[in-house]
Amino acid sequence: MYATGNKKMLNMLILEILREYSDESHSLTQQEIIKLLKQNYDMECDRRSVKSNIESLKELGYDISTEHGNRLLSREFDDAELRILIDSVLFSKSISTRQAKGLIDKIRKISSRYFNAKVSHVSNLPELHRTINKQAMYSLDTINDAISEKKKISFIYNDVGTDFKLHPRREREYVVNPYQIVANNGRFYLIGNYDKYDNIAHFRIDQMTDVRILSEKMKPMKQVPEVAHGLNLPKHMAEHIYMFSGEAVDVVMLAERHLMTELVDWFGTDFRILEETEDMLKIRLRVNPGAMKYWALQYGPYVEILQPEKLREEIKDCIDKMHSKYSDK
Repeated sequence: MYATGNKKMLNMLILEILREYSDESHSLTQQEIIKLLKQNYDMECDRRSVKSNIESLKELGYDISTEHGNRLLSREFDDAELRILIDSVLFSKSISTRQAKGLIDKIRKISSRYFNAKVSHVSNLPELHRTINKQAMYSLDTINDAISEKKKISFIYNDVGTDFKLHPRREREYVVNPYQIVANNGRFYLIGNYDKYDNIAHFRIDQMTDVRILSEKMKPMKQVPEVAHGLNLPKHMAEHIYMFSGEAVDVVMLAERHLMTELVDWFGTDFRILEETEDMLKIRLRVNPGAMKYWALQYGPYVEILQPEKLREEIKDCIDKMHSKYSDK
């Protein structure tokens, strides 16, 4: 809140009024600005002062139009960008409902009241499945600081019990070298190295509690074979759908041609089409085998894993178990 009655603040108060009450389609007269200054800030002003302060704001670089009224044209974010930000918060499963509503309110304040009117329905949307971990946002912030400071972190890693509460997976803390935070399927994950091993691991941040930055420097990525030459994030994400840990393998599979869009959605464009017919594609890609098993089961009627043989056999075993459960007794 700005101090009221302070003429030195007049230009900033006028700017705030233009931000809230004007946009490309809505302008304010000088008299309307004077009225809002009095109403919102108890600031007395005349037309000449309004005009001179708006000119000063324009000289400072603010994109204000004074033709047919006064309105602020360009902003840090346009309405479409703000809507993307709101939707990103709205459909994130890694923050609580209260935190989501708080963030959305802050985003809405960046634009004018006319934008707020267009997104007022957002707060009335039905409840989404969100994390039950109230520490998730604080954990995210702590991990981000640790990455910046190149320090190790410790935390308790939890699973959800039948009481719908978090329970530690084990008594002792995990000690991890944090390298990167990523978002996948509406949740935040930490890509790091579990201190006692030399591979990359993934941890769901909304399953982490009591996150602490340690004084010990983290292990450099060059000492972890899987990312010794750096972390190629797009490639890593394409190879680790569902964020399964472990090294990727070469997979050859048949997929019905109509799945092409889904293939690109899941694996990006870094896969090779070996053969194609009017109905089928034979492709090779590099992906985590555990994740690939679940993906193949998800798209079961439309794909067939050909190689590696071990993965093919694991999928066959899963199918046999499913058939046993769903067959007539």
